[in-house]
Amino acid sequence: MATYTPPPYFPQNSLAPPDEKRYKKFKLFVFSIALFLLLLAAGVILGIIYLFKAFL
Repeated sequence: MATYTPPPYFPQNSLAPPDEKRYKKFKLFVFSIALFLLLLAAGVILGIIYLFKAFL
């Protein structure tokens, strides 16, 4: 006959201390992605403009 045993305890916080520069790294990552997307959009727009000029 099995007896009820509670599940083992798992701590809710991580064992490693939080990284001090995590927010700065995240901001840099988001800024670089936004800059890349902006440059990509500008390249697509310029490419379309040059295509139209070539065929007109």
